[in-house]
Amino acid sequence: MARSEYLFTSESVSEGHPDKVCDRISDSIVDIFLAAEPEARVAVETMVTTNRIVLAGEVRGPESITAEKMEAAARNAVKEIGYEQDGFHWKNSNVDVYVHSQSSDIAQGVDAAGNKDEGAGDQGIMFGYACRETKVLMPAPIYLSHKILEDMATARHSGAEPGLLPDSKSQVTLKYVNGEPVGATSVVVSTQHTEDLDQAKVKEIVRPIVENVLPDGWMCPEDEFYVNPTGRFVIGGPDGDAGLTGRKIIVDTYGGAAPHGGGAFSGKDPTKVDRSAAYAARYLAKNVVAAGLADRCTIQLAYAIGVSKPLSVYVDMHDTGSVDAAKLEGALVEAMDLSPRGIREHLQLSRPIYTPSSSYGHFGRIPTDDGGFSWEKTDLVEAIKGALS
Repeated sequence: MARSEYLFTSESVSEGHPDKVCDRISDSIVDIFLAAEPEARVAVETMVTTNRIVLAGEVRGPESITAEKMEAAARNAVKEIGYEQDGFHWKNSNVDVYVHSQSSDIAQGVDAAGNKDEGAGDQGIMFGYACRETKVLMPAPIYLSHKILEDMATARHSGAEPGLLPDSKSQVTLKYVNGEPVGATSVVVSTQHTEDLDQAKVKEIVRPIVENVLPDGWMCPEDEFYVNPTGRFVIGGPDGDAGLTGRKIIVDTYGGAAPHGGGAFSGKDPTKVDRSAAYAARYLAKNVVAAGLADRCTIQLAYAIGVSKPLSVYVDMHDTGSVDAAKLEGALVEAMDLSPRGIREHLQLSRPIYTPSSSYGHFGRIPTDDGGFSWEKTDLVEAIKGALS
């Protein structure tokens, strides 16, 4: 039996968090390859530490994308985030590029040939989720955690709050009654700041941002509002802690409110089902909820390397659905081609659209004019209803 009253917490990290710096750089590399050749293959990881950036991985794409261009993309990503500090600077950091050609063994399994359709780039399971807690059909704790940091970054980039620096984290705990969020019981924000600010001043900078993000009446008690609880956060970013691509997969998805298959997204082209099938699963789950077929929906997809069809499609509507789950599974397969090629073409994923997804979540975002966040559209509602009928 589902609990009617409980607390649930999710966290987010900013674009300047060391791991997110890596995600941003890796997705910048994906974008420069896809801009030059939509069929390019990219799997690039990034590591950062004090004034050092390391790129490693495998690619298949135009020779015009040289190590020098990858280095330039990495530096530009760091510059756009805003790192010009002694310990990590877009201009002064050492950049090492260890990127080689894609394995021919992987290529032969993934590429289409003869009567064989394009296969999945790896085996794995991917999950998608949607619920009615927010207007973008995302769980409220992760949505609010992202929004706090996004608004802080906007204030920093605009110059409105020059005392804020790029590295920050947030955490929101909500109280649920009868399965619905009703208010925050605690909020935690840790943000890197300039030397001249003390903890009290940072708290007063952060307070109006948090109050503006939370719905009216949702602000937590004062003694549960924690800002820089260690007292000081001047040394941050990659100078304070090393970062790696793909270490914030729960931040990237549903904040722990739904399962995760384990695969990271950033640094991977859309033939990698870790990324594209997770986007497809979210797209399907969101359209199920938008269609009024359920208040909550989890979808699992499974793939094998080199095989084009999904091995399984599973739907859980958490006792909120108005249709039979098995029938809905069949309808989803009818409404959308869930082969790697089908996903990529339906959502138009072979475009340089991934850099913005590297921070503040891959889901719950607004589709953009250039095709970004196409998996957040609710344009499959009628097709799903039609398949059900």
